[in-house]
Amino acid sequence: MQDFWFRLITPIAFSALFALLLWGIFSAIPALLFMLLVLMIVMARHGRQLYKLGQWLNDARLETIPEAGGIWDELFSQLYRMVKQLNQAEQGLAAELQHIEQATAALPEGVAILNEANRIEWCNPLAQMHFSLDIERDLMQDITYLVRQPEFIEYLHASNFSEPLVMKPARHDDMLLSIKLIPYGGNKRLLISRDITQLERIEAMRRDFVANVSHELRTPLTVVSGFVENLQDMPDISKENARRALQLMAEQTRRMDNLVADLLTLSRLENDQNPLREEIVDMGVLLNEIYQDGQMLSGGSHALRLEVLGNTKLLGNREELRSAFGNLLSNAIRYTPPGGAISLRWAERDGQPVFSVRDSGIGIDAQHIPRLTERFYRVDRSRSRETGGTGLGLAIVKHIAIRHQARLEVLSEEGKGSSFTLVFPTRRQMTDDR
Repeated sequence: MQDFWFRLITPIAFSALFALLLWGIFSAIPALLFMLLVLMIVMARHGRQLYKLGQWLNDARLETIPEAGGIWDELFSQLYRMVKQLNQAEQGLAAELQHIEQATAALPEGVAILNEANRIEWCNPLAQMHFSLDIERDLMQDITYLVRQPEFIEYLHASNFSEPLVMKPARHDDMLLSIKLIPYGGNKRLLISRDITQLERIEAMRRDFVANVSHELRTPLTVVSGFVENLQDMPDISKENARRALQLMAEQTRRMDNLVADLLTLSRLENDQNPLREEIVDMGVLLNEIYQDGQMLSGGSHALRLEVLGNTKLLGNREELRSAFGNLLSNAIRYTPPGGAISLRWAERDGQPVFSVRDSGIGIDAQHIPRLTERFYRVDRSRSRETGGTGLGLAIVKHIAIRHQARLEVLSEEGKGSSFTLVFPTRRQMTDDR
């Protein structure tokens, strides 16, 4: 600071000394005129620098900062350093803000900041999608003008936010949101929204699964229980009636046993802790076993044909493949009337190993095909039970296909038969030299 005043006063002081010298040599008027001229020059220079400073402040950029001499050079140097520090601080804050925005954009929940008047101060992209918002258009808008569901408005004005609100967005009927408000910062609130559609579907599947298992077990248990009670109440029952009752109970017991076995198989396939144990499978031998099993199951009622073409080595789990192929063949036999034709085929399609089962059975309407692999889904429930199906066969096939990175293709037309095809990836096809 002292250096500043010294540099400011020094020219004026020297000018005043020179003016005193002129006063002593000539008179007071020349000295005063000289001093006035010096002061005017100094003021003009300062005025010019002030003008440059004012012009630069209108567009303060480092590369356009004015150049000057004397005390103004020191002033502009300090301004340069200050602006540079401010720019660096601004860049740092912008980078941090960008990181925060990227982090919030990556969150699996929608996040919106509401002020005390329920106006939107900020929201991330997921919140924009959940509530159909446009941050440029809807910034500082009252959210109750944009999300008009009565349950949401009631929840927003409530004072108890301990439990989340579950609701469907107005423009997304197929979506289910869990919404929670979190007060913070005195008078602001975070609006957190989470898409729980998939969770709700899983919960619905769980409920349906429990209901279906209960229903499937209830019928055979009722039959067995009824026969047991009858046997207890009929001590003089004939051997023929007893044999018939025991036969029916055995059938229902086998049905329950098959159901439990399929449930255990499905549980094992869905278990992430149960990795696929791979081996090189000779598909010719395996398919011949499946073919023999099919002939026994058909009992000569169908014309079965096996066709094996191309390479017969496949990398996979033999028992799981046997289960998948066996389920597809048994379904074809169940739903093909006596005298119908069923063909099993192993071949290649565009370099990919393909297993297919074609039948001339009753076929499936197109509306049912997307749901065939759901647990306990049956096109005809009564016919499926009559033929001994558990309703889990195609669900098992689907999970085995997933574990082998294969895909299941279904082609069918009601009254004209069906075709079920498993297409395996090329990398699972093994040659004799590896």
